[in-house]
Amino acid sequence: MENDTQTSTDFILLGLFPASRFGVFLFVLIFLIFLMALFGNLSMILLIFLDTRLHTPMYFLLSQLSLIDLNYISTIVPKMASNFLFGNKSISIIGCGFQSFFFMALAGAEALLLISMAYDRYVAICFPLHYAIRMSKKVCVLMITGSWIMGSINSCAHTVYALHIPYCRSRTINHFFCDIPTMLTLACMDTWVYEYTVFVSTTLFLVLPFIGIACSYGRVLLAICRMHSTEGRKKAYSTCSTHLTVVTLYYAPFAYTYLRPRSLRSPTEDKVLAVFYTILTPMFNPIIYSLRNKEVMGALRRMVQIICFLKT
Repeated sequence: MENDTQTSTDFILLGLFPASRFGVFLFVLIFLIFLMALFGNLSMILLIFLDTRLHTPMYFLLSQLSLIDLNYISTIVPKMASNFLFGNKSISIIGCGFQSFFFMALAGAEALLLISMAYDRYVAICFPLHYAIRMSKKVCVLMITGSWIMGSINSCAHTVYALHIPYCRSRTINHFFCDIPTMLTLACMDTWVYEYTVFVSTTLFLVLPFIGIACSYGRVLLAICRMHSTEGRKKAYSTCSTHLTVVTLYYAPFAYTYLRPRSLRSPTEDKVLAVFYTILTPMFNPIIYSLRNKEVMGALRRMVQIICFLKT
């Protein structure tokens, strides 16, 4: 099949919503989730920035997680909503490249940031006397900078490859965003080498960090069991279970999607799984961390009291 050089080079995104009343219901639901994610993550960022009691390594990392989630969901949902509302499902190859780059860069940065947060809890619970040294401000900055840089480099390599391969006449992407593995099903060349690199990248950014997180929390659980203070055990368990919930919601569908060979993947299943790590996780993260965290709720109450006092 020859390359499509005579027609538009735009891609067509089939989207997530079917053309029916159920599709309208899904659109409204996703848009409400989008607004909740924006409000929740913005609130977490502002709360951690304004309340000096939250100026600790754990909350510094958490504010970065909220920043990533804020950009993450904003990369996907606005374009998807625009396509549904205006009926224009096309996206330019440059627009597709930008969306793919930011999606993969943010996904990689979040995966690495989650292991940094796990390390923070590991040091805090297993080596409390060394916490100030091992989790200094400099270490936090290095962790965050490293997450962003490594995620961006990985994303840049994948995006450049995807934009420079020949595509056939069919430019219809059966997804609601420019997912590079889905795009490559339209390629006019054998992409088995790239599929191998996807497997390697997924292993480096998802499997290895997950193993690291599991090992660190194994040590943490042992340390919790040895604690004499019941209150200390409850606080440590609450913090760790919160983080493990976030990790499971993010890593499980992501790894399941990208570690499977193409022959075992289906567009419908990929879309459903993608909803978890692109839309639901950015909404759940601030809810999980705020509702199950007494320090965050305390900071929120103090902020509300200050606002009410200024209004009176």
